[in-house]
Amino acid sequence: MALVDLNELSRRESERVEWKENIADIEDIIKTAVAFANDYSNLGGGYIICGAREIKDEYGFQKLEKMGLTSTRLKEIEGKVLCDLREKVSPAIIPVTDEIPVDNQKRILVFIIPGSKEAHSYRSRGKGSSTYYVRIGRETREARNSILRELLLLKNKREPWDKCINIQAEIEDIDLIVLREYLKEMKVWDPNRAIETYLSETNRISSFVPALAGKVQLTNTLKPKNFTLLLFSKDPLKFFSGAFTVFSIYRGKDRSESTAERHEITGNIVEQARKCIELLNAESYTFFDKTDSVPNQLKYPSRALQEAVINCFAHRDYEIGQPVRITIFIDRVEIYSPGSLPRAIDREKFLAGKATPYWRNQTLAYFFNKLQLAQSEGQGIPTIIRTMREEGCPAPIFQIESESLTCILPAHPRHAVLKELSTIENEIIFGKHKEAGQKLTGILQNDPYNYRAVDLYCEVNRLLNTPENIVTYLDIYNIKIENIPANTLITIAETLSLIKGSTGYDSILSGLFKYAGTIALEEKHIEKMVISMKKVNQNEELIAFVDKKMQMNKSLTNNIILLENRARAKIDLAKKCIDTGRNWKEYRNPKIRAKAWENARKYLDEAERDLQHAMECAASSVDIEYIKKDLSFLAKMKNSAKKPGKKI
Repeated sequence: MALVDLNELSRRESERVEWKENIADIEDIIKTAVAFANDYSNLGGGYIICGAREIKDEYGFQKLEKMGLTSTRLKEIEGKVLCDLREKVSPAIIPVTDEIPVDNQKRILVFIIPGSKEAHSYRSRGKGSSTYYVRIGRETREARNSILRELLLLKNKREPWDKCINIQAEIEDIDLIVLREYLKEMKVWDPNRAIETYLSETNRISSFVPALAGKVQLTNTLKPKNFTLLLFSKDPLKFFSGAFTVFSIYRGKDRSESTAERHEITGNIVEQARKCIELLNAESYTFFDKTDSVPNQLKYPSRALQEAVINCFAHRDYEIGQPVRITIFIDRVEIYSPGSLPRAIDREKFLAGKATPYWRNQTLAYFFNKLQLAQSEGQGIPTIIRTMREEGCPAPIFQIESESLTCILPAHPRHAVLKELSTIENEIIFGKHKEAGQKLTGILQNDPYNYRAVDLYCEVNRLLNTPENIVTYLDIYNIKIENIPANTLITIAETLSLIKGSTGYDSILSGLFKYAGTIALEEKHIEKMVISMKKVNQNEELIAFVDKKMQMNKSLTNNIILLENRARAKIDLAKKCIDTGRNWKEYRNPKIRAKAWENARKYLDEAERDLQHAMECAASSVDIEYIKKDLSFLAKMKNSAKKPGKKI
C-alpha cells in the first residue's frame, strides 16, 4: 500500500509539495529536500514527487497528470539523491521513499522529507561553501541575511546577535560616563561599586539581560557585546555601518518636493531615539478651530510617535547596513526600520495589534523599557493603534517587506489638508487660479464637505468667471445643503448669483434659499443671502425669506438692506403684474387682468412702506440717496398702475 495519496496532496498541500515532471538536475531535488528539512515555516517537512505534474482541466480546475518514470530512471534518480543527501548535506538527511505505480512499466518516485531540528546546508557544484535553503510558499530559496539568521536561531545554532561578543571592539570603546548615567536613570547604579565592575563577564545588571561583556575563546580577552556597544559606546558607527538615523522633512506629499530639513543623527541609540522623539514632537501640535465641534485637534498623538520610534530602534536588524529613516511629509510620518517582521510573529495578528510579544533584540527592549522610553512587553503596536484611534487619526499602516518594515502614521485629516489649503491660498494670491482650482477639485473628490476647500473653490470660480462649476460640484457629489455650515452656504449662494441667465438653475437656487430661511444666520449673512437672491431675481423667495427672518428677530425690521431689497423685489413683482394687466392679447380673461392690476398696486404700496421705513432708519447720506432714487422710481410705477390700459 502506498504511503502517499497523490490526489489528496494535489488538492491540499501546495506549500509542502514539489512536483518534478522532468528531472534535468538532481541538485534541484537536493536543494528542495534541504529546504523541507529546515522547515523554516514550521509546516512539518514536505514531499518531492518525481514523474508527475499539476495541470488544469478544461474548466480551470487543478488536475494531476501522472507520467511516471521507467525502472532504470527511477533507480538512477533515487540512488543519486540518497547519495547526495547523505554525503553533500550537513548534517545528512535520510528521507523516506515511496513508489506509486502508474502502469506496468512506469512508477512515480516520492521523497518524503520530515522537518528536522537541525539546520541543514548543501554544498553544490561550483560553490566554495555550504548553503542553507528554505521553503517560502511554493518556492525553494537560498537563506540569506535575516532569513538565514532566523533559521540558525530557530535551530539553536547561533546566539542572538545582540548578545554576541564583538571581537572588533575593546572595553575602552565604552563611554563610562554614559554607562553610569543610564544605570542611574534605571535605578540600578550602586555607588559603592567601581564602574569597571559592570563591564565583566560575570556581573549582570538584571536577570533579564546577560553581562555587558564576555571573554573571547582562545585569547581569553574581555570584549563588549553588541548591545553594549549600541547603548554605551562612544561611536556605534565604528562597528555597525547602519547605526545612525536619517531624519528628513519634506514640504509636500512625496520626495519629489524639495527637502526643507535633513538631519543625520549619530551617537548611541538612546541618544538617537531621544533626538528623534524631540524632532517629532514638533509635529505633534494642536490645531485650533473655533468653528468645529471639536475645536482642538492634535496632528499626531505624541505617544504613538514615541512608541513607533522606540519599536524601530529596539527591534530593527542591526546586521543590515542601512540606517533608520524617519521622514515627515505634509500628511504623514514614515518610520523605516531595516529588517523584516520576524518569522515567529504572525503577520495578521501583528497588523491587528494582537501578536504575541517577540524580541529580536531582547536586551535593547529591556533597556528602553527601564529608561522609560517604551511600554511594557508587547504593548508598543497596540498603543500606536489605540492612541491613533482615540485622537481621530487614520489607522497606522505597516508595510512589511523582505528586508524592512515601515510604520506610516497618517496625520489627522484636518491637518493633512490644512497646509495644502494654505498653499492654495498663496496660489490664489499670486494669480495661479487654474492651478488652485485643480488642486481644490482633488481635495473635494476625497472630502466633498470640506467647507474650507468649498469656500476657496467658490472664490477661484468667481475669479475665473466660471460660477457654473459650483452647480456641477453640488450635482456630482449630491451635496446635501443641510450639511453645509452657514458661512459656506452664503458663499455658495453668492457665487451662484453670478451665473448669467441662471434660469436653468432655478430649482437649485430655490432649494438653497428655502433652506437658508430655516436656519439661524447672523445679520451680515442674512444681508448677503438677500443680495444674492436679488441678483438672480428670486423675488418671491426673497420676500418670504426676509419676512421669516424679521419674524424670528424683530431687530431686523430696521435693517435698511433688507428693507430696500424687499422693496425692490416687490417693485419687480409689480412690474410683472402690470405687464400681465396690459397684455390683453394673451390674457383674455378680464378677471385675471384686473387681479394683476390689483396685485401691482398692493406690491407698490408695500414697497413704499418698506422704503419709507428704510429712510427713517438710514444714517448714511449714500443710503438716503439710493432710497430717494427707489422712491422716485416707485412713484412712476404707482402712476403707471393707475392706468391699466384699454379695457375690453
